[in-house]
Amino acid sequence: MFKGILRGMDYYWVTDQAEYATDIMFNSPSELEALYTKLQRYATVCFSAEDVLTFLGRKLSGQFRGRVETDYKRRLKGARVKHRMKANYIKMYDKFGSVLRVETVINHPYEFKIRRKGKRKGKTVMGWFPMAKRVSNLYRYAEVSMAANRQYLQALSVVDDPTASLKMLDELCSPARLNGYRKRAMNPINPSDVKLFSAVLRGEHFIHGFQNRHLAGHLGILLSKDKRERRRQSSRIGRLLQLLRAHHLIAKIPRSRRYRVTLRGFKLMTAAVFLREEYMPQLVFAQVK
Repeated sequence: MFKGILRGMDYYWVTDQAEYATDIMFNSPSELEALYTKLQRYATVCFSAEDVLTFLGRKLSGQFRGRVETDYKRRLKGARVKHRMKANYIKMYDKFGSVLRVETVINHPYEFKIRRKGKRKGKTVMGWFPMAKRVSNLYRYAEVSMAANRQYLQALSVVDDPTASLKMLDELCSPARLNGYRKRAMNPINPSDVKLFSAVLRGEHFIHGFQNRHLAGHLGILLSKDKRERRRQSSRIGRLLQLLRAHHLIAKIPRSRRYRVTLRGFKLMTAAVFLREEYMPQLVFAQVK
């Protein structure tokens, strides 16, 4: 009957909205409940707009026109965190009490690229073009959604019981050595040190690492056009990178000028950011009350 209705009609089938979920099952609701609160706090406190863009396959640039926001909402059966980029978003919530679900929702696929034949300068070429809503692109919907979910979970993988990390923070308060040179101790509640931690932990550094110049803007350093002053600024950032290396928070990528965050660095720096940005304000608020 359905085929009879459509016979002789020219239809163009599209995907109005696509949802792709990744589920992580826990043995019991109590196991998920103990972790989920920490995941919510981390996702709302530590994920910046640039992180959200990275999860959804974009980079922040002067050409970006749109709104990026993070929304936290409590529901009858739990709570969810939603990160929105224009009409597309990625969200995290608990399902049936024992399932952690990360879900990417695509309403506007043109924000993503697909490899296909297209026109460029009047010629038909094979290249990366904006993805349309046609149902033949569903495989690409799945690819970009799966990549977004994986990056999101990878970013959350550093969240663990903070007790061990908080104990390890004591080591940062002691001097360290790099190539025989003594480096100062770090202070996990010092605004300057925490600002450095936050700059290094940014989502766009997860995949390819970062260089000296990538941290300048996030540290409030406006690179000068004067070569001599620019070298001084670069040396200042270089000393901060040496400090992080001495405490084994970052490591140099071989045969490159890039650095990556170590597993120890993820644990210690995220613990310091939480301590400064969340635990301390809560403690002060409790004392005021």
